[in-house]
This record gives sequence, C-alpha cells and structure tokens, in this order.
Amino acid sequence: MTENELREAVLTSLGEVAPEIDPATLDPSMPVADQVEIDSMDFLDFVVALAERTGIEVPDRDYGDLASVDDCVRYLAARLPAQAP
Repeated sequence: MTENELREAVLTSLGEVAPEIDPATLDPSMPVADQVEIDSMDFLDFVVALAERTGIEVPDRDYGDLASVDDCVRYLAARLPAQAP
C-alpha cells in the first residue's frame, strides 16, 4: 500500500465509526480526539476497521501511536510487509 492508500484507509475507517467527520476539515497532524468527539468504543471500532482494511493488527500497547491521521499513516507504513524488488 502507498502512503495515499494508507491515508485513505485511515479516513475511511474513521468515517465508518464517526460518520459526522468531514475528512476535508481534519488537520492530519493534530490528534483526532481533539478535533471530533469519539469515545473509547468508537476508537476500538476504528482500530478493528483499520486492521480489516490494511491487514495490520494494532496491539493495545500501540493505541497511543494512532492519535492523528499522520500518526496512523506512519505507524501503518512502518509495519507493511516488505515489497519484493
């Protein structure tokens, strides 16, 4: 997956758990929780949707690494399987 595909996966997953979110208004560098109201169950649903969409499981201990859209993209990109040359 490219960075753009990862970003789209993050935004689509956020939109599934919080349909009131307008991706165009989100600052990708700021924590999502500071911009929109999502509770802990919404966040867990987001993590599950993200794993289903990308195939990358996120352990509980890493949840803090997913604060912003940019954080999510960096986290996922670092865990993508290596591409064959």
